[in-house]
Amino acid sequence: MNKVETLHEAEPKKILQAAIDKKVPATMSYLSKGKWHVAKVLLANLEAERLNIESTGPQKEPNPINIQVNQPVGISFRHEYGKFVFDTTVVTSEPAPEPAGQGVALAVPDRVEAVQRRSYFRVNVPESLKVNALLWHRRSERDAKNRIQGTPEGIHNYCKGRLVDISAGGVRVVIPHPNGVSQDSFRAATADFKKGQFVGMRFTPMPYETPLVLNARIRNVLQTADGKSTSLGLHIVGLEASPEGRRVLTRLISVVQRYYQVNQSRAKWRRICSWFRTQQSKSIIDY
Repeated sequence: MNKVETLHEAEPKKILQAAIDKKVPATMSYLSKGKWHVAKVLLANLEAERLNIESTGPQKEPNPINIQVNQPVGISFRHEYGKFVFDTTVVTSEPAPEPAGQGVALAVPDRVEAVQRRSYFRVNVPESLKVNALLWHRRSERDAKNRIQGTPEGIHNYCKGRLVDISAGGVRVVIPHPNGVSQDSFRAATADFKKGQFVGMRFTPMPYETPLVLNARIRNVLQTADGKSTSLGLHIVGLEASPEGRRVLTRLISVVQRYYQVNQSRAKWRRICSWFRTQQSKSIIDY
């Protein structure tokens, strides 16, 4: 489950051309003015040294992709057996004929990394673990620096929750309500967290491990069934935009695998215990 395969030489171009031929949608992540942005794009065509992409979907602004020449970006897309990710740099960026919206030329990557599709399946955090998660907003460049270092000191707008499930692409965090069970408590707990917002996140997957620090975008904000907590669905962003980020991705996939193995072991143990209880009941009846 935790295998990350690196494609070199001619293989990246073959994968990119296949995605272009099948019009596979892709996601581009990039930093602009200290903030993460995510844009839906389409791989348009492949030249000797350039990969041309186009922004997709309705555009509300005249320049929806605010990137500069030579700026690093990350690209990810799903195709066949897995998800492909790579980082590259912007060669040119200019308006494109409608309905494309904007055309961007990227340097052809010399390598592309492939992640197995099953790594993106959600896995519950094992019941035996209590994994606390810290979420915060980035309000300044100082906060951005703290986020990279994994030290949220100085970030005043944060909250603590509990990690409940995880995949290589996202997590779910539950935040207890501060004032009991009420709609007011729900509104108070979610006042600073809105759908579409970008946040920083830190959690320690296993005791005594080094914490993982991630950037994520809020996908949904829901009240739990018992009304006592708020559930945040988070989509992890930016890991494909740099070699350092992809190392974090590799570690994240390893965490997903370990949680899966722990859950499987506990399920097997429960089945064994259930079998022994059944045998004991039969013995009592026979006696």
